[in-house]
Amino acid sequence: MFTGIITAVGRIAAVHDLGSSLTHGKRLTIECAPDYLADVGLGDSIALNGACMTVTSLNAAAGSFTIDISAESLSKTTGLSRAGAINLEKALRAGDRLGGHIVSGHVDGIGHVSHFAQVGESWELRIQAPVSLARYLAYKGSITVNGVSLTVNRVSDNASGCEISINLIPHTLEHTALGSLQPGHGVNLEIDTVARYVERMLGAGINPEKALT
Repeated sequence: MFTGIITAVGRIAAVHDLGSSLTHGKRLTIECAPDYLADVGLGDSIALNGACMTVTSLNAAAGSFTIDISAESLSKTTGLSRAGAINLEKALRAGDRLGGHIVSGHVDGIGHVSHFAQVGESWELRIQAPVSLARYLAYKGSITVNGVSLTVNRVSDNASGCEISINLIPHTLEHTALGSLQPGHGVNLEIDTVARYVERMLGAGINPEKALT
């Protein structure tokens, strides 16, 4: 489990095929600051751009680790098959501060940046979300974008799903890899866990207020 508060920006330094067919996955070598891995062990979970992955080898002194990602995971995510900057978050420990919102590290869908421009001291990020996720997105609700916990400022429904608008403060741009986004780029989206359960209850004809009392 995660919180959507990025703890480091790493870099996919190398991508190796685990086989010769499309059914094979890839092995990623991730580089980061050496001290970031001081409390990490083999088998630990680290979210890469919002996707929970398992550490398969580790060289803490050199500041690098590897993960194996399946073809299935590659087909359901974006940005994990090529070199470049990547958001990292270690799994939440019992007793840790929940600074963002509850994040599972399971990508629900891929959105696409439709607009990214500075507005005053901040930046407005607009993302076109697919139809399958539109019903889970609401004004002032939470959304995870490439592993970052963010608040939705506006929702505009359209034939392709919906476009959400998000405000990014300078601190977020300085401490995540979101600053490199450009219109057309794909992003990993995870919907809010609470929204998922509310939608399920409504679909089953259950009154959410009574279910929660």
